[in-house]
Amino acid sequence: MTPEQFIAKWQISTLKERSGSQEHFIDLCRLLNEPTPAEIDPVGAFYCFERGAKKTTGSDGWADVWKRNCFGWEYKGKRNNLNEAFVQLHRYAPALENPPLLIVSDMEQIIIRTAFNGTVSKEYVLQLDDLRNPDNLRLLKWAFSEPERLRPTLTTAALTETAARQFGELAQTLCERGHNTQQVAHFCQQILFCFFADDIGLLTNHLFSNLLDAAQKRPDNLPQTLTSLFNTMETGGLFGTEEIDWFNGGLFDAAAPLPLTGTDVQTLRKLAELNWSAIEPSIFGTLFERGLDPNQREQLGAHYTDAASIMRLVNPVVLDPLREEWRAQQLAIAKLVDKIAALKSKVNKAIAAASTTTLTTESAEEIRIVRKKARNAETAAKRKIEKHCRDFLIRLQKFRVLDPACGSGNFLLLALRGLKDLEHEVILDAERLGLPASFPKVGPENVLGIELNIYAAELARVTVWIGEIQWMLNHGFSLAKNPILKTIHVIEQRDAVVNADGLEPNWPDADVIVGNPPFLGDKRMLGAMGDEYVKRLRSCYQGRIPGGADLVTYWFEKARAQIEFSKATAVGLVATNSIRGGANRQVLERICKTTRIFNAWSDEPWINSGAAVRVSLICFGKTELKPVLNGEIVAAIYADLTSGSIDSASDVTQAKPLKSNCGTCFIGTQKSGSFDIAGELARQWLKESNLHGKPNSDVMRPWVNGMDITRRPSDTWIIDFGIEMKEQMACGYEQPFLYLRNHVKFKRSSSRETVAAKWWLYTRPRPDMREALIDLPRYICTPRVSKYRLFVCFSTIILPDSATVAIARADDTTFGILHSRFHEIWSLRMGTSLGATPRYTPSTTFETFPFPIGLTPANTGGAIETLNSGAIIPIVAAEYQSHAKAVAEAAFQLNQLRENWLNPPEWIERQPEIVAGYPERIIPKPEYAAQLKQRTLTNLYNERPAWLANAHLKLDCAVAAAYGWENNAAELNEAEILQRLLTLNLAREKAN
Repeated sequence: MTPEQFIAKWQISTLKERSGSQEHFIDLCRLLNEPTPAEIDPVGAFYCFERGAKKTTGSDGWADVWKRNCFGWEYKGKRNNLNEAFVQLHRYAPALENPPLLIVSDMEQIIIRTAFNGTVSKEYVLQLDDLRNPDNLRLLKWAFSEPERLRPTLTTAALTETAARQFGELAQTLCERGHNTQQVAHFCQQILFCFFADDIGLLTNHLFSNLLDAAQKRPDNLPQTLTSLFNTMETGGLFGTEEIDWFNGGLFDAAAPLPLTGTDVQTLRKLAELNWSAIEPSIFGTLFERGLDPNQREQLGAHYTDAASIMRLVNPVVLDPLREEWRAQQLAIAKLVDKIAALKSKVNKAIAAASTTTLTTESAEEIRIVRKKARNAETAAKRKIEKHCRDFLIRLQKFRVLDPACGSGNFLLLALRGLKDLEHEVILDAERLGLPASFPKVGPENVLGIELNIYAAELARVTVWIGEIQWMLNHGFSLAKNPILKTIHVIEQRDAVVNADGLEPNWPDADVIVGNPPFLGDKRMLGAMGDEYVKRLRSCYQGRIPGGADLVTYWFEKARAQIEFSKATAVGLVATNSIRGGANRQVLERICKTTRIFNAWSDEPWINSGAAVRVSLICFGKTELKPVLNGEIVAAIYADLTSGSIDSASDVTQAKPLKSNCGTCFIGTQKSGSFDIAGELARQWLKESNLHGKPNSDVMRPWVNGMDITRRPSDTWIIDFGIEMKEQMACGYEQPFLYLRNHVKFKRSSSRETVAAKWWLYTRPRPDMREALIDLPRYICTPRVSKYRLFVCFSTIILPDSATVAIARADDTTFGILHSRFHEIWSLRMGTSLGATPRYTPSTTFETFPFPIGLTPANTGGAIETLNSGAIIPIVAAEYQSHAKAVAEAAFQLNQLRENWLNPPEWIERQPEIVAGYPERIIPKPEYAAQLKQRTLTNLYNERPAWLANAHLKLDCAVAAAYGWENNAAELNEAEILQRLLTLNLAREKAN
C-alpha cells in the first residue's frame, strides 16, 4: 500500500473504533512493509490484537494492539478524546509488560509517546497528511521494529542535575544578599512546586510561566504578584481571571516572597523552560545540600543517594516480604479459580450426558440441581477471591514505612512508589479476575518521617507530594482535590535519638523502618554536635551503646528496640562499613541477640554529601526470607557481617596451584557466633577455678582478626573448645561454657542441624591449620582483606580468626619472601577483592605463588635455626643457605624497625600475661596512650617514610637474588615481574 492509497482510504472512512481499528492497523503494516500480528505470531504470545486487561470502565476490552518490547496501541473513534486512550495505556502498562512506546490513534492521527525508564518522555504527533513524508514513515517503522531509536537522549537524571545546578546558583545568590537561609529554602520550594504545577496543568494555561514573562519588564512587582498567587493557592479561588485550585498542605501558608532583581527573574524564566513534570523529586535534597547549607548536611542526614542503592534496602525490607504475601494469596486464588473451572466442567458434562438421552423430568431436575449447586459454589468461591484481593489491598493501605532520618525524603519517596506499584499490580490482577476496578488508596499517609531541621522536614513533604502526583498522572489516575496537597503531619520535625531533656524519644509505630542515618564518627561527634549534646546522647543510651561508637549506631539500637517491643517488624539502615568492628560492632551483636540480620551488603560504595564512602547495608528483623549476604544466600549472617557458608572465590588465571605450597596456608577459624570476649573479662575467668580442677586457660586463648594487624591490638580473647570436645567435657569449664550458652546457642538454633547441635564449637575450627601449627613457636599472619598486604608473626598460642590467613612457618626467610614486592604484586593480581579492597586467598594467592627454588614451603617445613642477630632461618640445602640467611636478615631488620615504630620502648611497658608462657602484654604509658593509638601498620604504610622504603628495597634485593635475578630486579615493572613469576609457576606445575 502506498502513502497516497492509505491517506485516501482513511480520510473518507467513517468506521467506528471497533469496526475500523484492526483494519487500520493492518493497512498500516502494509504501508510500512511490516508483518501483521497473525503473520509472525499466530498464537499471540508476543504480538497480537486485544491484549492486556479489562478497561477502566470495567467492561470487557483490551489494549487494541500490543507488541512485546515495542508498544501498546489503543484506538478511539474519529475525533474522540485521545487523552482517554493514553489514560488507559498508562493505567494498564504493567499488564502490557511496560512497553517503551505508548501509541494512540483515532484513524486520522497517530500520537507516539515514549515511556523509557529514566528518560524525559517525548511525544510525536502524525496527521494523515504527514505520512507522505518519508521521515515520518521511518519514525513509524522504528516503532514497530527498532523502538530504541526513539529513546530520548535527555534523561531525568540529567534534567534534574541541570535544574539543581541552576536553581542552586539562584538560591546561593539570594543567601549572599543576606537573606536568611531558611527563608530562601522555603521560598525556593514554593517556586519549585509552582514550576511543577505549571507543567502538569494544576496551574492552568501556563499561568506561572506567563506571570514570569510579564515580570521581565517590572521585576520589582513580582514579589507582590507571587504573594497574591501563593495566598490564592493556599485557599483556592480566583487569581485574575484564572480559577486556582485549593492546594493547602502547609507549603503556601506563609507567603513571603523575597525581593528579586531583573537577572533573578530572567533566571526563573529560563528555569521555567525545563520540563518540570519529569523532574526527579530528589532535586530538592540536592538543592538543600549544595545550594543552601552544605556544611550541616552530615549532621542533619539530608543526603542524596541514587535510587538503585536505596532499593537495596527498600526491596528486602518493604517490598519483597509483601510480594511473598501476595504470592501466597495468589496461590489460594488460583485454587479457587480451578475450583470454579471444575464446577463449570461438571455442569457441562451433566448437560452433555443428558443430551444423549431423552430428557425426562427427573433428569431435568437433576441438571437443575447440579447447576444450582455449581452457581452457589461459584458465588462462594468468587466471594473468597474478592476477599483475598480486598484483604491484601487493605493490608497495603494500612502499611506504614518510617524513615527516622528522612532528610529530603528519598527513602520515603521510593518506598511510597514501590507500595503504589504493588497496589496497582494487585488492582490489575483483581480486574483480570472479573472484580470491579479500584482506585488506588496508598498515598503519602503510608510513609512516616523524622527530621531534625524544620525546612528539611518540609523538603521531605514536598518530595512526597510531587512523587505522589507524578505517580498518579503517569498511571492514568486523576488527582484528588479539595485540597490537592493533603497536610502531611506524619513527617515530624524533631530529634530522632534524644530529647532536649535527655530522655529517649518515641518513634511512631510502623511496619518497617528504613533510612540513611547521619554518618559521623565518634571522634567528630564532639566537634560537630557539641559536648552537651553528645553527653546527653551517650547518657540516654548508656549500657546499650558503648562509648566510642559512631553516631549512626544510635539509630540501629533505637530501631532494634522498636522490633523488640513489637513497634516494627523489620529494619533496613545504612552505616559506614566500620560498623563491622570495634565498638560499633557491639550494636550489631545486640541486634543479633534479639532478632536476626537477614540481608546485608558488608562493604559497598555509597555517595554521602557528594563524597564517595564505603558502607554496610544491613537489614534485620522478623521475616521468613532466607539470609542473603553480599547477594548470596547463606546459612546465617553474624554481627561482623560474615557467614560460615561463604567461601572465598578464586580468580581464573593461567597459574596453577603448586604441590610444594600445599598444606601451609590456611584461613583462620570461623567461629560463627560471639565466642570472642574482652581481655579484661578473660583474665577474670582465668583466675577462677572449675569443679573438675582444670584451668580455664585450657579453653581460652588470645585472638586476632584482620583489624588487630592493620590497627592496634584489641586485647581480645576467644573461647575455644577445640575441634571436637564433647558437651559433657566443655560444660566443666563453667564461665566460658555459660557465656556461650547465653550468647551463641540461640543464634545457632536457626542454623543447619550440625551447626546448631554443636553450638559450643566453631563452624570451622580448622583442624588442618591447628595440626600444621602445633610444633611451631610462631606463625606468619596476614589480613584477608586490607589496603596493604601486611605480614606479621604471632605466637601459636594466639588463635587467628577467619578474617586472617595463617601461614604455618616460623622462619624469617618465608616471612621476607611473602613481604617482598614480588609476592605483593602477585597477590594483588591473583587475589580477589571485597569492594575496592584487595583480598588474600590461600588457593589463588599463596598456593600459586612460585617461591625461590630451594626456599619453597616444601623446603622450609623442617627444623629452624636462630642466628646471632635473632633472625630465624629454616634448615635448607647448603646451596640455598646463603640466600635463606640474606632474606631472613633483611626481613628481621624490617620487622625490628617496624616494631620500634609501633611500640617505642619509652612509650610502653611490657607485662607478663596472667598465664605463664603466653605472649607478654604491651601496656601504653599514660602520657603516651593517645599517641600510641595512632601507631598502626596502616598509618605507617600510608606515610611510608624513607627508612621503611629502604628496608623494603633491601629485602626485595635479597629476594631477587634468591630467584637468581639481576641486581636491579627489585625495580622491574609489574608486568615483567608477573611474567617471570608466571613462567616459574607453569614450569613447576608441569614438572610436578
